[in-house]
Amino acid sequence: MEFRHLGRSGLKVSEISYGNWLTHGSQVEEEAAKQCVQAALDEGVTTFDTADVYAGTKAEEVLGRALKGVRRESLEIFTKVYWPTGPGQNDRGLSRKHITESIHGSLRRLQTDYVDLYQAHRFDYETPLEETLKTFDDLVRQGKVLYVGVSEWSADQIAQALKIADEMGFDRIVSSQPQYSMLWRVIEAEVVPLCEREGIGQIVWSPIAQGVLTGKYLPGQQPPEGSRATDPSGSGMIARFMNDDVLSRVQELKPIAAGLGLSMAQLAVAWVLQNPNVSSAIIGASRPEQVRDNVKAAGVKLDAEVLKRIDDVLGSVVERDPGKTASPAKRP
Repeated sequence: MEFRHLGRSGLKVSEISYGNWLTHGSQVEEEAAKQCVQAALDEGVTTFDTADVYAGTKAEEVLGRALKGVRRESLEIFTKVYWPTGPGQNDRGLSRKHITESIHGSLRRLQTDYVDLYQAHRFDYETPLEETLKTFDDLVRQGKVLYVGVSEWSADQIAQALKIADEMGFDRIVSSQPQYSMLWRVIEAEVVPLCEREGIGQIVWSPIAQGVLTGKYLPGQQPPEGSRATDPSGSGMIARFMNDDVLSRVQELKPIAAGLGLSMAQLAVAWVLQNPNVSSAIIGASRPEQVRDNVKAAGVKLDAEVLKRIDDVLGSVVERDPGKTASPAKRP
């Protein structure tokens, strides 16, 4: 495993981080989830990403139990706040009330006294940004949160937050967690240039495009039984890639991966790590062998010719519109 600084901060994270968005507490039985976490630890992964909303708060509980007994100082544990975690009007968003209550719930479920990174899971249009940032800053000063970040914020929203933090003397955002893959490059035009200037690192999710970039989905054929594309709780986001044009082009990546001695998943993860603004790529897994396969992407260098071949193969199916980074106009 190799390590990178999280943005311009002093915190180092593993190039590959382990996330439990669509797995722990929902699609994967707890014993299998624990085996995946152990495989990640065995492979040198130290960074673990979750969120209060995943599996209705169960994912944090599963991760907390899976990491029990591991030396806390050897880990970087990340979680998030914004999406609903209860039925009430204040069980969502980025108000002082919800953030404060949510961090206490997350710490309890994760069985830890602090999280290394606390992230605003979306931008909240219903809360003054000053209120959100002041609350995050208070949590840092209380020692419950070491660093703060955001997820799926636009460049303008990140810039607003940095301006307020500088004016008010709050802790600055050190990370952004966007979707990023060969097929989904919406951060490249605006978010990445801003973050490079401001010392913010990307912790990217879905580098394998919800499994599409493994090549297991074939054009003109039904998805394999038991795959994410057939799972009611996991198929929504993958739908945008499930068309024959995308799937056919992905098949054309197989000779490139084979020529490099990489699996398709390894090629996909290695590709996002070529971006110097990426601090870590989040992988998820339902089986330990998936973890062991994906982590081999750490340290892989792809030369300019390989990157151009990938671009030529994918062509127009790549999504680049920065407007695709969007938060709900009202709290869900």
